[in-house]
Amino acid sequence: MSAGKPPLVLASASPRRLDLLARIGVIPDRTLPTEIDEAPRKAELPRLLAARLAAGKAAAAALLAPGALVLAADTVVGLGRRILPKAETEAEARRCLELLSGRRHQVTTGVVLLTPEGRRMQRLVASAVTFQRLTAAQVEDYLAGDEWRGKAGGYAIQGRAEVFVRFLSGSHSNVVGLPLFETAQLLRGVGWLRP
Repeated sequence: MSAGKPPLVLASASPRRLDLLARIGVIPDRTLPTEIDEAPRKAELPRLLAARLAAGKAAAAALLAPGALVLAADTVVGLGRRILPKAETEAEARRCLELLSGRRHQVTTGVVLLTPEGRRMQRLVASAVTFQRLTAAQVEDYLAGDEWRGKAGGYAIQGRAEVFVRFLSGSHSNVVGLPLFETAQLLRGVGWLRP
């Protein structure tokens, strides 16, 4: 922590988010994963879910880290109005890949920054991603690698699934799990990062 700056807490256990922050020279003083109910509400749209979960994680972490600047994010993969799960089983991941095959989907990340005084800043960033039509062999090979586990939509664009991406419009880092441009803007806005 630098002099005059509050400690920065990342409300996440994601190694991907830590790696992304390190790319822009941001090393949180502490990571503080939070346990909140991530189940979508009835008729909740993907972008609203991403915003609600990021805000919920930030609020939960702020209660445990008074005096800290809290950064939280949540990434949701949506196919139209449908929210794809964070795949925990091979069957879930397979179903996600089958749904995404040959289609465009949206990856939305809600980012929230809470100041020690309780001021909240929020960004919602969406990227459009189109997968090629996947063959059965491609699906099987990808599932065998196990990198889908715990990933929204059953894939990790920063891994072997990047070869499936025929088109991407928007932020690549957003699809990984944290839009760096918007995150840096938020941190600059509170004086934590230099302009």
